[in-house]
Amino acid sequence: MSTEASVRRPPVAEPTRASSPEAVHPRRPGRRTGAARTGSVLKWVYLGVGLVFALVPFVWMVSGSFRSEADLFGHPASLLPTSVTLHGYEGVWSQLPFLRLLLNSLVFTVVTTVLTLLFDSMCAYALARMRFVGRNVAFVLVIATLMVPFQVTLIPVFVELFHLGWLNTYQGLIIPRATSAFGIFLFRQFFIDIPTELDEAARIDGAGHWRIYWQVILPLAKPAIATVAVLNGMALWNDLLWPLVVTTSNDMLTLPAGLTLFGGAHVTDHAVLLAGAVISLLPIALGFFFAQKFFVAGVATTGLK
Repeated sequence: MSTEASVRRPPVAEPTRASSPEAVHPRRPGRRTGAARTGSVLKWVYLGVGLVFALVPFVWMVSGSFRSEADLFGHPASLLPTSVTLHGYEGVWSQLPFLRLLLNSLVFTVVTTVLTLLFDSMCAYALARMRFVGRNVAFVLVIATLMVPFQVTLIPVFVELFHLGWLNTYQGLIIPRATSAFGIFLFRQFFIDIPTELDEAARIDGAGHWRIYWQVILPLAKPAIATVAVLNGMALWNDLLWPLVVTTSNDMLTLPAGLTLFGGAHVTDHAVLLAGAVISLLPIALGFFFAQKFFVAGVATTGLK
């Protein structure tokens, strides 16, 4: 017997058949299926359609502010002006005390927003971090005011301001709007999510409620502060009814209320109205641009455990 025959060769394993296509062609980690790609395409289509619906009115408003009255009525559906004119922006500065209206809007919006942030956050701190009898009842009453329309309390508040002599004054514009039930609710939900161990550690160091509120809670509540500031600031800046009711002189009107004076009984200068609307939109757009990171974080996290 030869030596080659005496050496046994190890058995050779037969190749196993692939039970599925993935075994032959393994899926790459970054490779998506057809359904996932279709869903991604549809998502971008929906976003694109929504973006068009959101931008078309804005583009038409900006374009209309540079158009003449004849162009607006001759080609109302056109997004681009046939001839560019600055008549609208010149009318804003010449036909009304625009700087005075802008100053009134800034004072009304900024001061009221600051007071709202202060009072709402203080009330929310008491409802979220302090223990006292009737706390839940007080919170329910605050939430119940959200169901009462502002127009219901408009006449009683106006009568009260009349007896106080606050009509056509800044305090008459600001004080009745210095609190917001929605702001209290949002701050309270955000404060509840902050760990109570931070309060206990501050109390060990001798801190009271005011110090805990000012130095511990508020620095951690920047998203909630930005959210309330943006939402409340937008509502106050665009408010038309309240300044029209409280003020009767042109020197105390805010910008949205002052723009209504462009509309006459027989003739309305639409180019001037659109130009004023574009100018009044800029502060809100800038404020949201700088606060959008905190605003999105506040909306996404408030009320979540």
